Amino acid sequence: MKILVADDEAINRKLLELEVKELGYKVLTAKDGYEAKQIWENERPSIVLTDWNMPNMNGIDLVKHIRNNEGNDYTYIIMVTAMAREDDLIVGFEAGVDDYLTKPVGKHELYWRLKAGLRLISNNDKDMLIFALAKLTEIRDEDTGNHIERIRLYSRLIAEELYKRGERPLEINQKFIDDIYITSVLHDIGKVGIPDNVLFKPDKLNSEEYNVIKNHTLIGYKTIESLISKSQRKTTLSMAGEIARSHHENWDGSGYPDGLNGEDIPLSARIVALADFYDALVSKRVYKESWTHDDVVKEIFRQSGKKLDPYVVSGFLSIESEFQKISSALAE
Repeated sequence: MKILVADDEAINRKLLELEVKELGYKVLTAKDGYEAKQIWENERPSIVLTDWNMPNMNGIDLVKHIRNNEGNDYTYIIMVTAMAREDDLIVGFEAGVDDYLTKPVGKHELYWRLKAGLRLISNNDKDMLIFALAKLTEIRDEDTGNHIERIRLYSRLIAEELYKRGERPLEINQKFIDDIYITSVLHDIGKVGIPDNVLFKPDKLNSEEYNVIKNHTLIGYKTIESLISKSQRKTTLSMAGEIARSHHENWDGSGYPDGLNGEDIPLSARIVALADFYDALVSKRVYKESWTHDDVVKEIFRQSGKKLDPYVVSGFLSIESEFQKISSALAE
């Protein structure tokens, strides 16, 4: 784990360097913002501790440069400064600062601030791993294209709309929205266990083959359950398991694998079910032509109270134009 310390005052730089080293991390140092920028570009440290006022490039400009160029490799940035006025804090946070330390820096406070940064980085890495795992499933099926990207965006849109309404269900909060965005991509992870001759059959499946396909819900659920005992993110992965198992359940009880109905179906799965239903109809496949957006909206309205949760459908109908924008932007 590499940590970059940037400060134009040699004594401050040296003190921070020694304290970070004592905590067991590899330290890189820079005497101004421009040197820090070059080191960050070449070394990509996980955490940057930067002063505000530095020659050549100040701390705020350094932060903006990192945020504009970091891509998926998130850098946790702590501003170390004597400038602790509220206006200064706002400027820093708007630029992309994650946390502040006020000079002089205490060793114990530094330790816990670094631990918080590493926790965030670890969570970000896990989110990327979840997405990469989902992409492995998608790669097997060339017809699905940007399917999981669309599903996560559709699912978040619906969850946000239901949250804004403030009616029911009470379980929707910001964490629910964040989790469904992360975990909805794993809805079909169980398809990795379906034989190619069934998964890629271009013709209509017979009853035996259809039963094999349906088993992907339980394969996905069991796969995720095996990860939960080893993970620190049990709540997030629990939602992933709910979605993988229950996204083919129907509101009227006619779905699979458990024949659940109504609110016995987890809310996360009911949301992803609608997202998946929309995407399946609006997308072209080897065995079917794509439907128009308007026709899909009408079909979703018809399926309210049958395949789909009426409350989730009502949320969708309020934002269906946003679905069309995503579908067009991420078309096959």
